[in-house]
Amino acid sequence: MRVLRELSITLLLPPAAPRPLPRAAEATKALPPERYQSYLESRPKAAEDEAIAMVIALAKKHGTRVHIVHLSSATAIPLLEQAQREGVKITAETCLHYLSFTAEEIPDRATWFKCAPPIREAANQAALWEGLQRGVISMVVSDHSPCTPQLKLLERGDFEKAWGGIASLQLGLSALWTQCAERKIPVHQMVQWNTLATARLAGLHTRKGRLAPGFDADLVLWDDREQFTVQGEALRHKHKLTPYAGRTLTGVVKTTLIGGQVAYEAASGLGTPKGELIRAAR
Repeated sequence: MRVLRELSITLLLPPAAPRPLPRAAEATKALPPERYQSYLESRPKAAEDEAIAMVIALAKKHGTRVHIVHLSSATAIPLLEQAQREGVKITAETCLHYLSFTAEEIPDRATWFKCAPPIREAANQAALWEGLQRGVISMVVSDHSPCTPQLKLLERGDFEKAWGGIASLQLGLSALWTQCAERKIPVHQMVQWNTLATARLAGLHTRKGRLAPGFDADLVLWDDREQFTVQGEALRHKHKLTPYAGRTLTGVVKTTLIGGQVAYEAASGLGTPKGELIRAAR
């Protein structure tokens, strides 16, 4: 952390302290691995909370910038909020799936919902939304983690041994907007979470994340009222398995531009934009 501070680099940390995990594993070892509740209880919020408390103390000591990735535990929000008030350089993100799904709706054996940390209860999800709206959590990301369907062990339905990861990249705008529209959260607030804050974290905020002179013409034209039902075979991911299959989402992308060049059109498919290496600002 001292070296990162001297280099003006942000430490990205997936929070998982090891101490609570053996206790949780012991408590759940007699439960069937096909039960989602068994997997959920084996990955308690305390593992995230302890790791975040530790890294807050170290960030305070060393002055290092830290970013907490894929936060699922809402009980860590008060820790982050207090640290931010005290001037600790710490930010946090949560993911589309933690805001879209709840543990109560995940059937046993439905391993396509498995991710780490796990999708938690509805009350936890509500607290994540509150943390977002208060600005303690500053961004929403996909944590896109696809895998071959075989690694999800669909026939066995074993949550403990199945690959943990959710495919959602293509659905990011629609999935987030669906939830925001239901909560009457305006589009400019959503853009803060999935565009401006992410560009700033990546050190690309002088070129990306805004519609302004001198910025790259990275644009999406979309219908914020049109709805569609997710069909796995329609996804452009190599592997089509996703927990969003069958869900009706609001917001349909019509055209995407990268650097002013067409990257995608709903009518004709993918374009051929040319990319370039971009140096991040520190």
